[in-house]
Order: sequence, then structure tokens, then C-alpha cells
Amino acid sequence: MNFIVQLTYLLAAVLFILGLKGMSSPKTARKGIIWAGVGMVLATLVTFVHPAVHGLTNYLLIIIGIAVAGVLAWWSGRRVGMTEMPQMVALYNGMGGGAAAAIAGVEMLRALRTLPGDLQSQAQALSNEAGISLAAAEAALRAEGAATASVAGALGADVAILAILGALIGTVAFSGSLVAWAKLDGRMKRNSLVPAQQVVNIVVFGLTVLFGVMTFFTDSIAVVAIFFALGLLFGVFVAVPIGGADMPVIISLFNALTGLAVGFEGYAIGNPAMIIAGTVVGAAGTLLTQLMAKAMNRPLANVLFAGWGSTEGATSEGPEGEMKDVSAEDAGIMMAYAERVIIVPGYGMAVAQAQHKIWELVELLQDRGVEVKFAIHPVAGRMPGHMNVLLAEAGVPYDMIFDMEDINEEFAMTDIAVVIGANDVVNPAARDDESSPIYGMPILNVDEAENVLVIKRGRGAGFSGVENALFFGENTRMVFGDGQKVAGGMVQAVKGL
Repeated sequence: MNFIVQLTYLLAAVLFILGLKGMSSPKTARKGIIWAGVGMVLATLVTFVHPAVHGLTNYLLIIIGIAVAGVLAWWSGRRVGMTEMPQMVALYNGMGGGAAAAIAGVEMLRALRTLPGDLQSQAQALSNEAGISLAAAEAALRAEGAATASVAGALGADVAILAILGALIGTVAFSGSLVAWAKLDGRMKRNSLVPAQQVVNIVVFGLTVLFGVMTFFTDSIAVVAIFFALGLLFGVFVAVPIGGADMPVIISLFNALTGLAVGFEGYAIGNPAMIIAGTVVGAAGTLLTQLMAKAMNRPLANVLFAGWGSTEGATSEGPEGEMKDVSAEDAGIMMAYAERVIIVPGYGMAVAQAQHKIWELVELLQDRGVEVKFAIHPVAGRMPGHMNVLLAEAGVPYDMIFDMEDINEEFAMTDIAVVIGANDVVNPAARDDESSPIYGMPILNVDEAENVLVIKRGRGAGFSGVENALFFGENTRMVFGDGQKVAGGMVQAVKGL
């Protein structure tokens, strides 16, 4: 029977891997989600059918938990808007880290609960045999290590180490993801909670590691509780200084941490499905984090500790000149008579929910023989792949959407580049101005197009706080207004030709 259980867990893990592979492309993402969902159902059901494998007995509580969580997930998934998707990803990712930490906590508490009885029985036997007091017998046993009066003694050194590491990583991912959610949702705008935040972070991290080591040797629930509390505090402190422009990287990092925590706790409880799934997610999240940091030309340490993207940290004198604006109708007519158009979407398009109007405009342009493509920067939006999902939702074919490295050379041969809601990822200062805070970050070469149309609600700077030189270019015209309304005006202008 145990063989069947383990084989089913292995099958579930394979489905997780296939699901993750499918999610790597918009074309197969839906199928990938289904495969991963089937794997999760299998892993859950086999645990119910053979509860003796993990000693499960409280069926009612488990069923209630699954039912409540399932209803909440279904309800929130149905009502969430695309602009709120990054917040939901951060929130759900935090739940995964919290679950891994909770597993570690349960295992530690279960181990510690058995220790006092074991120690007392051994001490009582020694007291009777040697004719010494019970307190002296307990002290002697602790000194000699004869009793398993520690987390390591009860769980085993290897399991205890991975459980503690999983607890640390899981608590940091949980509380850090909650902070990321609060920042993305506009509920938190602060970039520090205490003076000298980064120094305090180092101190809190040191204390967390110290209590993690103490947890390995302790038989005290208080020490374990302090360790978990410090892990949660460190997760908050490490996420607070990070600015909004770095959120795609941080969401990916916390996702990697959650995967590692799940893998560690899978080893701690002997669950191969958790080990494989957690390891794969952790590895994929780590690679994605590195790709995100590379796309911004910044090491991960700089993302974590520099505070770039915060409202306090960005300083830029800004380019000289004036922005030249044009009406939505005139912009639409310009596009109608162009041969090649490249559209660059950003988070502003998501906020305006303009993707459907943009696609309607593109279909009209294609009917007139205009060649239209979409260009996506790796960190456009608030999370990796955010723009791809928005465009797919509007019905844009996948073969019209190009990554930065695949389309950058085409801007120089393009009649009109249309920027809607993007800012920092098209700022020439990243390429030309060594004094700019974003210098060195790879950008979309929008400024090389013959004409540039920028759809923007107002004249403010981007998420990094850096003014955009593109907006002041001789070949740039600003189309001010709500993205959806501007796109609607362009549609009407093209229809009227």
C-alpha cells in the first residue's frame, strides 16, 4: 500500500513539472495549469485514502480547511481584475511560504511535545538508580546528551536542519510577500519602518540565524516561537525598503523562496511530491529572478539593498525641453497611414483596461495593410509576463507579441512606435546618461523609430522616479488622457477615414 502511495506522489510530482513547463509559454499556459491542478488533486486524494502514511486522523478539520480555502480561492479568482493580478500572485505566493513554515512549526511542536515525558522518565530511572534528586538527574542527562531533549534529537539532525531552514525561508517569504501585496495594492507607501532600516535588517537577520541555531539544540517552545517571530519580522523588514520598480524581481524571488521552503519541508515529513515540486519551483523561481535582475542590469543584492524605485531614492534633474502633444484623433490618422507600427504596452494600459480597445485599433490598422507588432520588456508591468497575459486576454495572437531581444533592432525601421502606459523600460537615459539611476538597464529602443506616440495619463515620472527623456524627443508626440479613452478616439479616427 505504501508503494502505491509513493508512486502516486511521484506521478503528482511529474504532473507538477509538466504543468510548470506548460506555463512557460502563453500558448500552453492554460494546459499547464490544468496538469498542475490534476497533480494537486491526486496528491490530496491519496493522502486521504491512506492517512496512516502521515498519521492523519482529523478528517473533519482537513475537509473544512480545504472547503473554506477552495471557496475563497474560487471567489477571489473570479472577481480579481487584471490590474490586481500581481497583488494576488504576491498574496498566494505568501500563503505557500506560510504553509511551509506552518508545517515546520507543527513538526517542531510535535517533537517538543514528546520530549518532557521522555526526559522525565529517564531522569526518574536515573534518580532511583543513583539515589540523586530528580533535578540533578535531569541536569546530568542534559549534560551527557543521553536524552533526546532537543529538536535535533527528536527529529534527527538532517530533518531538523531542513525543517529549520524551511521555517526560516517560509516565514520570510510569507511576511515579505504580504508587504509586496500591500505595496502593489497601494496600502503601503513607506520605504522604512525604523531609522537606519538596512542596519536594523542585518541585526534582525543575525538574531534570526542565532535563534535558528538555538532551535536546533533547544527543548523550549519559547525559543522556537521567538525564532518564528524573528523570521516574520525579517521578512517584513527586508521587503519594506524595496521600491515599486523592483517588484517584479521581488515577487519572483519570494516565489523561489516558497518553492525551496516547500521542498525542505517535504523532506522533513517524507513527502516526495513536495520535495520534487518545491525543488522545481525553487529552481525556476531562482532562474527567473536572475533573468529579471539581468533585464534591469542590476545584481540581486542591489535590488534588495539599494532601494531603487522608492519615492525617496530616485534623484534626477530631468531632461530639458517641452513635451509636444497631439490629439487622439490625429494620432489615429498618423497610424492609419503608416506601414509599420510597434506597440509597447506597460502597466498604465492595465490600469486603464485599454487592451481591448488597443486590439480593436490594431485590427482596423491591419485591414488597411499596416504591419503591427507588440514589443514586451521583461520587467514591463508589475510581474513577469503581466503584459503577455493582458494581451492574450484581449485576443492578441501570440505570434504578434515579441520579446525585447527579438524586436529591438526593428524600431529603427518602424514608422510609428506607440507607447501606452510604459515609462522606465523605454527611457533612453538608461542607455545614454551615465548619471541616471537607471543607467545600464536594457530598454526597448523606441526612440529610434521615425515617430513616437506616447499615451499617458499625466506628465509624471515613472515608477523609478526618473524623468523620461523620450517624452521630450523631437520625434515624440504625447497623447494625454486615459488609455482606454485615447485608444477609443484613435479607433473612431481610423473608422472615419
